[in-house]
Amino acid sequence: MTKFSRTALAGLLISLSSAALADQPTVTNAWARATAAGQPNGAAYVTLTTTSPDTLVAASTPVADKAELHTTLDDNGVMKMRPVEAIALTPGTPVTLAPGGYHVMLFGLHQPLTPGATFPLTLNFKSAPATTVTVTVGSPGGMTAPAMHPAMHMDGMAGHGAMSH
Repeated sequence: MTKFSRTALAGLLISLSSAALADQPTVTNAWARATAAGQPNGAAYVTLTTTSPDTLVAASTPVADKAELHTTLDDNGVMKMRPVEAIALTPGTPVTLAPGGYHVMLFGLHQPLTPGATFPLTLNFKSAPATTVTVTVGSPGGMTAPAMHPAMHMDGMAGHGAMSH
């Protein structure tokens, strides 16, 4: 291989790597509520922003047996959580996973989520490489992400019926 073709190949690889990094979704406001002792499940929340169309397709964490993407639906005044296969991401439009909407359900917690603790959460995308973020655990009922609208807070759903899973 000539010196020119090695240089051209190196430049191409750097360009491709830079392009791949540019398409990596930005993940902010990763948080979870604390859980009570013996509570087997919890939820994690994040805000995702991307520069290219993509889809969140899965999540995993070592603090639970299983993590699933879920949404919350109003079924005649009863709030119900249901799994979803994927969450579409539109370039430049933040998607906030928050109480009362999309979230990551954590099934089979290995120990309670305690205020101030942190844990890793890996998010898998259809196009972008997987990314692992650090989730911070807040108080059981009060923590909301800084950019979250107050109406999305679970305590604000009292008039919307019971929560069912």
